[in-house]
Amino acid sequence: MHLTVLDCKRDRSPPDENSEDRMPADQDDAAPPALTREGLAQAALRVLERDGLAGLSMRKVAAEVGVKAASLYWHVRNKEELLDLLNDALMADVEAPPRTGDWRVQLRGYCERYRAHLLGRRDAAKVVAGRLAPGPHLLHLMEDQLGRLRGAGFSAPDAAMVSYLLGAYVQGFVLQEQSPMAAAETTGTGRRALADAAAERFRALPPAEFPHLVAMAGDLTGPDLDARFAFGLERILDGLAALLPPDRR
Repeated sequence: MHLTVLDCKRDRSPPDENSEDRMPADQDDAAPPALTREGLAQAALRVLERDGLAGLSMRKVAAEVGVKAASLYWHVRNKEELLDLLNDALMADVEAPPRTGDWRVQLRGYCERYRAHLLGRRDAAKVVAGRLAPGPHLLHLMEDQLGRLRGAGFSAPDAAMVSYLLGAYVQGFVLQEQSPMAAAETTGTGRRALADAAAERFRALPPAEFPHLVAMAGDLTGPDLDARFAFGLERILDGLAALLPPDRR
C-alpha cells in the first residue's frame, strides 16, 4: 500500500508483440456490454486465490467471467493493466484503524492491519509490492492516512515519505515471511524446525572463528515473525518521532 500519488494516466502505447497477453488483432468492433472493469477485477481476485499470481492469466480471467480472452482487451490492454485493477481490488476491504490514541498507536494499527490483510490473501503482497496504481479504494486509504499524518504534525513532504516507508516495510516483510526459509520448507518441514536446526548449526561452529554466532544462536533464531515485525515497526516509529516537535512526539 504505497501511499504516494503519481500519474494515473494509462499507457496507451502498443503492447509488446511478444507478450502472451497482447491485444489480439481480430477482436470485435463492440465491447460486450455485460463485462465491466469491476467484474473483471473480482474475477481476477478469484483466479488469484485459486491459482496464485503465477497462474493468473488473461485467458483464465476471461474463462472465469464466461467470455473469450479477446473481450477483456476492451477494458485492459494486457496483464499488467489487469494487475493494476487487481491491486486496487485487493484494498477494497481494508479497514483503517480507529482514530483513537496518538499517532504511534494509529500508524501501528495501520501496519498491523495491512500485514494481516496481505497474509490473508494468496500472493497479495506479490501483486501490490512496488505497484503504484491508485484506484478508488486505495485513494480513500491514502487520503485517510495522509490526513492522520498531517494532523499528527508531520510536514507534507515528510507525511508523503512516511506513508511510502510504512507501505514498503509491510510489503517487504510479508514477501520475506512468505518466502521459503530453505528448500526443506517446500517439502513439508516447518519453519520452527528449520530455525531450530539453524540454531544447532550455529552452536556447532568453531567458537574461536565464530564467537558471536555461537553465543547468539538462540537470539538469531528464537524470535517468531510477529516479534520481528513488531521490533522493526517500533524502531521505525522511534525514528519518525524525530521529525516532530518535542511536544508532539
